[in-house]
Amino acid sequence: MRARPGEADTSTHPFLRLPGSSNRLRTIPDGLWLHFSPDPADAFCDILCIEACSTLQNLLDKRSRFAPSTTSLLAVCPVPWLTATPPGSPAGAPPRWKTIRLLKEEPTAPLVLPVRDVRVLYGLKKRQYEGFARTQMPQAHEYFCPMDALTDEDGHSNPAMQALIARASGVANFMRLPW
Repeated sequence: MRARPGEADTSTHPFLRLPGSSNRLRTIPDGLWLHFSPDPADAFCDILCIEACSTLQNLLDKRSRFAPSTTSLLAVCPVPWLTATPPGSPAGAPPRWKTIRLLKEEPTAPLVLPVRDVRVLYGLKKRQYEGFARTQMPQAHEYFCPMDALTDEDGHSNPAMQALIARASGVANFMRLPW
């Protein structure tokens, strides 16, 4: 489910934080997609973050937020986001809290879930991307692309971008069996 970008009021968007930290110490990725667990008794979410990096220093800062040595993360979904329908939804579409099926009744407090899996796609300016791709080795959860691929209006239909996003999916790590 798309969490960022989304509604114009960014104060209602989901965000990430470390357990025990205040809501002010949060990470707000440029793009955030949440995949919620199907079982309310074992609630968690997997996330795909997209970070647009305008400088190498900005890339290093953003990479440090998602480094494997980072302790666990929590995804916080504010009540206004949960009770709204996604932008562009047809009339009569259910609010998000009903779609994710983890809550039995309309929420009165934010939904806070442990993050089970993190994947991050970093967009770099072309010159920085080319140098980075020649000399660096990504971590297992990291994916990189030129910024143009993120901002291109037809980027969602670009076969190379579709293949990159498909590899970022957790199911891409499993062989499909014929059953």
